[in-house]
Amino acid sequence: AARNLRTSESSGGVCFATWKCECAKMRKVVLITGASSGIGLALCKRLLAEDDELHLCLACRNRNKAEAVHATLLASHPTAEVTIVQVDVSNLQSVFRASKELKQRFQRLDCIYLNAGIMPNPQLNIKALFFGLFSRKVIHMFSTAEGLLTQGDKITADGLQEVFETNVFGHFILIRELEPLLCHSDSPSQLIWTSSRNARKSNFSLEDFQHSKGKEPYSSSKYATDLLSVALNRNFNRQGLYSNVVCPGTALTNLTYGILPPFIWTLLMPAILLLRFFANAFTLTPYNGTEALVWLFHQKPESLNPLIKYLSATTGFGRNYIMTQKMDLDEDTAEKFYQKLLELEKHIRVTIQKTDNQAGHSGSCL
Repeated sequence: AARNLRTSESSGGVCFATWKCECAKMRKVVLITGASSGIGLALCKRLLAEDDELHLCLACRNRNKAEAVHATLLASHPTAEVTIVQVDVSNLQSVFRASKELKQRFQRLDCIYLNAGIMPNPQLNIKALFFGLFSRKVIHMFSTAEGLLTQGDKITADGLQEVFETNVFGHFILIRELEPLLCHSDSPSQLIWTSSRNARKSNFSLEDFQHSKGKEPYSSSKYATDLLSVALNRNFNRQGLYSNVVCPGTALTNLTYGILPPFIWTLLMPAILLLRFFANAFTLTPYNGTEALVWLFHQKPESLNPLIKYLSATTGFGRNYIMTQKMDLDEDTAEKFYQKLLELEKHIRVTIQKTDNQAGHSGSCL
């Protein structure tokens, strides 16, 4: 049986007090990164509303926000198992620590939602927007934001591009570390990535897969996510691990509020609601945006097409449904990218080992 931490309330807030052995019934264990807000939070609420026998593990960077979400979820679903693991996917030391903790808690993970992501300092191309309004591609432009957004980027403490590490590589290392919990041929496990309609082949390059030289790191990282998902299926399906990608559409979250402030979105809402009769990508609410993520969870992962992206969509009348889109990629490029990630992983592990050895040597000399 899996060992799970039962949380309890104390004067110090939420504390992990006692271990509980669930022998009578094994709950499905679902790990969600970026679970404290936006799509991640809405996903937690929807999954528990459908099945409060799940064990949800909230993988969040901010512990205080995670504890607030934890309390809210348990208040609505007191019989659910909800735990927290603190992890910052833009910091590899944090990923390694969290992975170690998870391997101590669980014997298996049934599903990981790789949802955490950033779009730092997005800038709207007003000129492209203006000309797009009077072109035949206006619907496509609003559905995908193609050509409208550029972002800033920076180098992390690990020496990697921040968007690439947060949206792609931190999650890749998390998967690599948790392989023992995910690979069980007798009972398949799922990886479900939050990708985007904004994932553009033209913004990605194998020679610059961290997108250090470009101005659209978000689009590049989401295309990289699509490639990685395809490669993971090729390398792990035989071990019972399956991967798929989804797009939640344009939902109003902290990410979209970074593009335009809330009051601007409020002013634009009448036009957006009208546009939704022609562009199904405007899901608008995090709840609607999770439609494809929840649907995938209920499918047999081995029956899904690894080359398809599953899209949350909402009609002009507010009805949610699922769309599918063949991804613009080839399996050869996906495998080459996967090999580059393995090479980067090897380099990172050697660097971390050297740092740890030097720290240990310095400590022994004190």
